[in-house]
Amino acid sequence: MRSPPTRPLLLTLALLAPPGVLAQTTQQTPPSPATPAPTTPIAPPEQAPSTPLTPPPVSPTVPTPAPLTLADTLALLRGSPGWRSADLQYRAAALALESARARAGLNVTVGADASAIKIPVSSGDFLLNTTLTGQVSASVLPWSPALEAVRSAERGVARAGADLRAARLTAAVNAVQAYYAARNAAANLALADAQAALATRQLEVARAQREAGTLPSEGLLARQGGEEDARSAREQARVNVDLAARQLANLLGRAVTLPTGAAAFGPLPAAPAEPAALDAQISRALTGRPEILRSQNDLADARGQVRAAQLDARLPDLSAGVQYGELTTSTTTATRTVGGSLNVKTGVLAGQVSFPIRDPGDLPTGLAVTLSTSLPVLGGGKRTALASAEVGVQSAALALDTARQSVDLEVRQRYADLQGALDTLTSQRGAFTRAQAALDSTRARLAAGLVTALDVQAAELSASQAGLAVDTATVNAYLASLRLAQATADLDPTLLTPPAPAPEARP
Repeated sequence: MRSPPTRPLLLTLALLAPPGVLAQTTQQTPPSPATPAPTTPIAPPEQAPSTPLTPPPVSPTVPTPAPLTLADTLALLRGSPGWRSADLQYRAAALALESARARAGLNVTVGADASAIKIPVSSGDFLLNTTLTGQVSASVLPWSPALEAVRSAERGVARAGADLRAARLTAAVNAVQAYYAARNAAANLALADAQAALATRQLEVARAQREAGTLPSEGLLARQGGEEDARSAREQARVNVDLAARQLANLLGRAVTLPTGAAAFGPLPAAPAEPAALDAQISRALTGRPEILRSQNDLADARGQVRAAQLDARLPDLSAGVQYGELTTSTTTATRTVGGSLNVKTGVLAGQVSFPIRDPGDLPTGLAVTLSTSLPVLGGGKRTALASAEVGVQSAALALDTARQSVDLEVRQRYADLQGALDTLTSQRGAFTRAQAALDSTRARLAAGLVTALDVQAAELSASQAGLAVDTATVNAYLASLRLAQATADLDPTLLTPPAPAPEARP
């Protein structure tokens, strides 16, 4: 009998299961194998030294690491390299947006100019001019490249957010899969130990039968081969336990200590219910999948490049300026002036002020207005740039269509995988029921003296194997439901409130 659902399972469902995808259902699941599997820690605790004749000095006790639970796995996942890498990528996109907004916003700069002029060189004196300058600028026209860069950076943040969520979903599903793979490896090791014990007992009986002359030599050889195969399978099961633990440790980026046996891993998740209608799930996937959002942002970027190329080809390089203050025709005299300028193509409005430290004397106050423009006559490649941007839009639109088709196909595949996993679970439950019935029949025949205890041991092993097959099918169906929810963008790895558990029904 397996214990009812506990807190690790609740946190699993809370972190990974969206509403309606993983309905709690009553199920028949087998008991875990009775033989416990040995502990397989990646980083085992330090062993205490053997006790000598003379008592050693008292040293502090090294605490034994607590076995890893599924709740611990999902908590440690937030500090894993993959999780942190996705966070850093999103942070980089957010910083790029801040930088783009800073460049497009109000910019204030101050400076100083100093010059020493001697005219004429042979007989003149040095004239020292020092001027403090200041400038304020901002992008004000909507087609400004700086403002378009802000819009592009905003799309980049949305793209990075979609990638971040996809990376977290993948990491969460992989962590659950790795944890239950470790549990399955521990259960397989327990069965391998039981199989080896049964094969050893069968070989002993075969040897006794051979000595009594009731078993031919080939029968004994067959039992010897079975015992060797069982020992080899047990060693392979031990290797698989170690590899499963190391895979989980690699995913989390740290050493872990796993429970001592399959039962200590906690209860299995509830088998998922039948999935919702396929068309509805495809519709949700086409609006929420990261690939779709990424392709849509790429298309928006391409269209922005087309608009920028069109403006660059059509707008003249026109700038207007005004200056007021002590204006002179000489470039050797520092004066007090205030001015402003507007560049139509770049959309930047700027204001300037200059103030000489040395008094230039009485100078007339004037006003100067300037207007400059330039038009390309030949060359420049602007038309080519526009054609290239239009090709980029077509390519981005094609990529969006391809992404939609891929998402549609993936959802259909995940849907079929879940249906197949549920069918396999139903089949394995039937096989377990038959194995249990065979075990009950064998025990009854033992009571009647028709079979031996060795036959009962073999039937118990078969029932345990059938039970493990049901456990494996349950986990596979659960993982298939997670992958379907991931494919439809319904899976949310950040939920913190666990749902109420449903009681498990045992045969």
